[in-house]
Amino acid sequence: MPLDLAIILPTLNERGNLGPLVERIAAALGDTAWEVIIIDDDSRDGTADEARALALANSRVRVIQRIGRRGLASAAIEGFCATAAPYVAVMDADHQHDPALLPAMLESLKAGEADIAVASRFADGASTADWDAPERERLSAFANRVARRLTGVDLTDPMSGYFMLETARARALVPRLSGIGFKILLDLLATSDTPLRVKEFPLQFAARREGTSKLDRAILFDFLAGLYDKTLGQVIPTRFALFGTVGGLGVIVHFAVLSALLFVIGEGFVLAQTAAVLVAMSFNFWLNNWLTYRDKRLKGWGAVLRGWLGFCATCAVGAFANVAVATFLEGKGLFWALAALAGILVGSVWNYALSSRFVWGRF
Repeated sequence: MPLDLAIILPTLNERGNLGPLVERIAAALGDTAWEVIIIDDDSRDGTADEARALALANSRVRVIQRIGRRGLASAAIEGFCATAAPYVAVMDADHQHDPALLPAMLESLKAGEADIAVASRFADGASTADWDAPERERLSAFANRVARRLTGVDLTDPMSGYFMLETARARALVPRLSGIGFKILLDLLATSDTPLRVKEFPLQFAARREGTSKLDRAILFDFLAGLYDKTLGQVIPTRFALFGTVGGLGVIVHFAVLSALLFVIGEGFVLAQTAAVLVAMSFNFWLNNWLTYRDKRLKGWGAVLRGWLGFCATCAVGAFANVAVATFLEGKGLFWALAALAGILVGSVWNYALSSRFVWGRF
């Protein structure tokens, strides 16, 4: 039978969940011609190897192992572009999303009842009784309220990670998607020039079968970054805006440490300034690693130490560029404050470019 549906499974350390999930998908879809595309972010537990083993036994399973890239949204985008199936679904691999909904979602799209079929955790008849995460539930409720205002689409769960649509529609939106963070459905809804018709299916949101959630407290930051990208991201690139915001917080940290050492402890200016610079750079590195470059986060003492040293070296070069440009412009008669601002801007762009390339990127 001609291929009908592709199910995209973004994975990170889901080795033990894959086999049982593929069996559940097969049982749910019956005679439907389907394929599963497992897009793995180079998991340390051998998820990609397990996916390849499944593919050897079942030709409907395909694998994309990504090196140096991470994030559910970007994984879904790669999946949209990797399948020839006319319909595509995105769902989690942890068994919290019930594959039994797939046939009804597919049928509703084929019948023209909606542009996107969404499995909702909050629709009438849905349940989150097995979701033992009250903090995440409150966050989802808040994010849903904001998302409804942004997209203009009235649905109960715009933050759902389980949905289905025509593949051609998804690929048409891909060039304008941000691919940031985890909420690809919100990205699709906000990017479409016309409001998309949505049909919701009540989801019995289950407990994770195995492993632990990869979503930490920075998920709210991801959400806010996604909102920024859809509104102002075309003016100032989102990652650069985040990098600059962290830099601004680093200035506050710098002056707090400097003031404490000068006026509370009574240290000399040279020692106090040196300590303030090191603390501020370390703070900036930590926050950038946790938030700005969350999808490329350095882990392990060795990687973090090398990253910190590289970041300090980068900041030293940026500081030199800052001073050189500001001094040159001030010497040419530019008002000192404007000259200083120009130096800060050049130094920030330099630090961002070098850090993106040599600290969180690849040589």
